[in-house]
Amino acid sequence: MAALPIRIYGDPVLRKKAAPVPAVDETIRVLAADMLESMQDANGIGLSANQVGELCRLITLNFDIDDGGEGSTAIVNPRIVEREGEQLSMEGCLSIPEVWEEVERDDRIVVEYLDLDGEEQSRDLRGLHSAVVQHEIDHLEGILFVDHIPAVRRMMLRGTLKQMARSARQTA
Repeated sequence: MAALPIRIYGDPVLRKKAAPVPAVDETIRVLAADMLESMQDANGIGLSANQVGELCRLITLNFDIDDGGEGSTAIVNPRIVEREGEQLSMEGCLSIPEVWEEVERDDRIVVEYLDLDGEEQSRDLRGLHSAVVQHEIDHLEGILFVDHIPAVRRMMLRGTLKQMARSARQTA
């Protein structure tokens, strides 16, 4: 396993839509292991493949999706098939360091996905776990959590985001 660099706001890959994974193979399993290491090194709770420069529909989570307990997991080609309720909570992002904002999400979702054995799975998630999976699926669509906040708040963050974008261009 090797930790991968996490892309920062302003990197164009964060705004691109990820392609479906045609088959879960050893390449995907290695990428998932590397992403898990990267996420854990950064003290994150979720990470999308976009955030490490890979445009495939893979996310890692710092909780075990099977029981919502401790551990971590990776899910392939996730899609939300059911939504219910609302929740408002503070969100941050490894790609937008030191920015935290309130975001409204669905309180409950049912997500279907492939596990790392290529088996189809379905899970009912609520609260924080629901929000994390929604946040990471947004990444796969090229959507960032700051896109969900009111325009007034985005305007207040404009300077911070522009500085991040400049830094991302300089390191690219």
